[in-house]
Amino acid sequence: MMDWLLTPLSGSGEHSIAPWAFWHARVMVVGWGILLPAGALLARFYKVTRSQNWPAELDSKVWWYGHLALQYVGVALVSVGVVLSWNQGAQVSLAAKLHAWAGWALFAAAWVQVAAGWLRGSKGGPTDSNLRGDHYDMTHRRLVFEHLHKSLGWLAVLVAVGVLISGLVLVDAPRWMLVVLGVWWLAMAGTFAVLQKRGQVVDTYQAIWGPDSIHPGNRGPLTGRGVSRRLGKQ
Repeated sequence: MMDWLLTPLSGSGEHSIAPWAFWHARVMVVGWGILLPAGALLARFYKVTRSQNWPAELDSKVWWYGHLALQYVGVALVSVGVVLSWNQGAQVSLAAKLHAWAGWALFAAAWVQVAAGWLRGSKGGPTDSNLRGDHYDMTHRRLVFEHLHKSLGWLAVLVAVGVLISGLVLVDAPRWMLVVLGVWWLAMAGTFAVLQKRGQVVDTYQAIWGPDSIHPGNRGPLTGRGVSRRLGKQ
């Protein structure tokens, strides 16, 4: 069994890979395969934790700092992976070109996500001295950010699965890498399904300010699929 796992995907008895490709594959697997999907799950399902006495306890920062850390480190690793592969155009097969084009699209999506976060506008709310803010008032700017950030983020994660698999095939990676990634992705998908069924996707707005209808954002449309909202006094 161990010999089978250590054998390259092609079944070849030998496996030789350039140093740049070696490190490119590994940082991309860690970035797109592990950190970025984990950060997306954290942001979707843990805005309110099971141990939190919500809505008496509001605005938990656990998910926020965890999401930022995972996404920033993930994007940094992806950027390193792009630098490592820069001008390494020896492979000219159609499969290699498709992998490169899809990789560039994912790289652009990653930095669009970062830029969107920086440009999402002000927060506001009762704890802000100004009260008014893009998030608290759910302005057009904030609504654009919400739809773009959530939709593009999950789309990129799904596309990354195919791009990573194609990359592992191109470098003829050991089979254990694909097995480990497959187990990880199945675990992530299972976690997603279980937490979604539990109704653990709390609206970001309500996670921060609660369900009281006095808050303007509670009177507008929800952003994102499968998000739950409560209305009424806290």
